[in-house]
Amino acid sequence: MLMYPEINPIALQVGPLAVHWYGLTYLVGFILFMILGRQRLKQPPYDRLVQQGVWHTRDVEDLLFIGVICIILGGRLGYVLFYKPGYYLANPLEIVMINKGGMAFHGALIGSIVAMVWFCVTRKRSFWQVADFVAPCVPLGFAAGRIGNFINGELWGRFAPLDLPWGMVFPQSGSLLPRHPSQIYQFLLEGVLLFIILWLFARKEHAQGRVAAVFLMGYGALRFIAEFFREPDDFLGLLSLGMSMGQWLCVPMVLAGVAVWVWAGKRATIAP
Repeated sequence: MLMYPEINPIALQVGPLAVHWYGLTYLVGFILFMILGRQRLKQPPYDRLVQQGVWHTRDVEDLLFIGVICIILGGRLGYVLFYKPGYYLANPLEIVMINKGGMAFHGALIGSIVAMVWFCVTRKRSFWQVADFVAPCVPLGFAAGRIGNFINGELWGRFAPLDLPWGMVFPQSGSLLPRHPSQIYQFLLEGVLLFIILWLFARKEHAQGRVAAVFLMGYGALRFIAEFFREPDDFLGLLSLGMSMGQWLCVPMVLAGVAVWVWAGKRATIAP
């Protein structure tokens, strides 16, 4: 079995100013969105829309700008409401203390939807046209975030078999027994694998909404699987049916993805 390498979470410190690796992974995710967004404009149907003057490179920049704000706010509020509502109700001032940790993907997803709605209203675009554009550009950002979790030595996995070659001891967990490095599992599943699936699927033109549907179904299913190896939050544990909070939040994602896929097919409309 392996020992967690005890990485310093601070990448650079100059006096009182500290730059954390976790913050840098967010920055990497945003840069990747910009790069992939520009490539996405070269794929159908967006290449055609660029030629028609409907989409522009600055649209990627604007989506990223409002997305960063809404994702951070949504991720924090999602953690507050989904995971520790009682605690933050008693300690409301700590809601804004992001430096103490606590971000939830499902809250960030809601924040990203708010950002896309804002973009659609201000630019008079179809919501599903925008959602299909964004979906393939975000999984590598998730991957970067999971690397940040690993560097921080947080969100470790459940106990692993003693003979598992990549079982890892996380001393900060309070145990010297090997655990699944679930951060790496999530990096590979929700990040790399989901990106490959979406990027390949989105290279061809599909009924509007179906790329977004694949994202919802894909992330929901892959996160659901990864949660079997991730240690549940100690203040929640496993909920009904032996499922974690993360798994329960994935269920409506998958169902929504199926519903959007069927709806898009019934419309039989090719994007945009």
